[in-house]
Amino acid sequence: MRAPSLLTLALASLLATAAPMAKAQSLIDLYESARAFDAGYLSARLLYDANLARAEQARASILPTAGLSAGATLTDLDISPATALNRSFNTQTATLSASQPLYRPGNWATYEQGKKQLDQARSQLDTAEQDLIVRTSQAYFDVLASQDSLTFVKAQKAAVAEQLASAQRNFEVGTATITDSREAQARYDLVLAQEIAAENDLRVKKLALDQLVGKAETLPRGLAAPLVLPTVVPVDVNAWVLQSETAHPGIRLAQSNFDIAKLEVDKAEAGHKPTLDLVASYNGSRNPSGTITNANGTRSTSAAIGLNFNVPLFAGYATQNRIRETLSLSDKARTDLEGARRNVALSTRTAFFGLVSGQGQVKALEAAERSSQSALDANKLGYQVGVRINIDVLNSQSQLFQTKRDLARARYDVLVGGLRLRQASGTLKPDDLQAINGLLVK
Repeated sequence: MRAPSLLTLALASLLATAAPMAKAQSLIDLYESARAFDAGYLSARLLYDANLARAEQARASILPTAGLSAGATLTDLDISPATALNRSFNTQTATLSASQPLYRPGNWATYEQGKKQLDQARSQLDTAEQDLIVRTSQAYFDVLASQDSLTFVKAQKAAVAEQLASAQRNFEVGTATITDSREAQARYDLVLAQEIAAENDLRVKKLALDQLVGKAETLPRGLAAPLVLPTVVPVDVNAWVLQSETAHPGIRLAQSNFDIAKLEVDKAEAGHKPTLDLVASYNGSRNPSGTITNANGTRSTSAAIGLNFNVPLFAGYATQNRIRETLSLSDKARTDLEGARRNVALSTRTAFFGLVSGQGQVKALEAAERSSQSALDANKLGYQVGVRINIDVLNSQSQLFQTKRDLARARYDVLVGGLRLRQASGTLKPDDLQAINGLLVK
């Protein structure tokens, strides 16, 4: 019986890999699972909620405060022997007080800092969300790349086995030397080792994806064929850098830190400024059993409203030194902001040129795949007619399958690279996964 051809074996292996595709999950499905399970993202989400509450606390410094106090005392009076006075009486008091800051520059600076803290919390959560998108996509395509590698290794093993059988038959009939069989056997043993490594790599990549999304035995959908990779839009790297200056959460976080540092200077300078508060109180006192001078029950009430004005005069140079400290910290925050802008610009340019290079590699590998297939066909034909030896065919097979693996990996790298470019520029959103999801098998 004639051995199956290389194309038949490769197709059979690919079909076996795609057989369970009906129950496979899309990239968006697994991202939503990761969003609800990943500890890193959930921690960032809880920190965001805590920062929201902390930022709201700053508003209390400009709002009125009110308090209610009440008390009751029992007095036992015993005066002897002059008057032989012995009696008890109690006193009940209640006070309602309120205060409203009228002029407190430090409090208003604290309030403005609270609003900037809201921007900080939003920037930190955006950073965590973008990181989760990239991590999920990377883990998703790592599994697909490992699956492809295993598929190609198995197809190569079948092809080498076919070549080994052919070399043995030719040796038996005397048309080839034992060298051909030994070369094919050595290549077959090498492919077996590669298959074991590919199986383990796939197992590890699946475990990483399962842990990220909180599901067991995840099965990502593969890319549909034919595949048209998305282009880079806009095509000018400077446009991406310009977007990053206003959109990147790292820059927004550094800007908020700088604004908060400047407000801290205002708070320190407020130590030299006066304060003015509106205060009011209402007090009630009741002595149902009388007092020390009056045996009859009494009751009194009082109300007061006024202004409290305070002028700081000297604080042991603490205010001056505090101002110098905050000015230095403000300069540091300004420097950090400039450093963040430079780093983001560099990361954006690096991601952009990496993506463009990856797209060029895909085109080159597609051409290399066609050339490698032609070279393999030519070497197999030459081997059959006696102008090529077995090692030529084996080398052509290895080159073809290595090119296929590199091409598959390059395509996945381009897709993830597009997400990394958006992350580098700060424009990455969960909706950006829709375009990639549309390239998957339905």
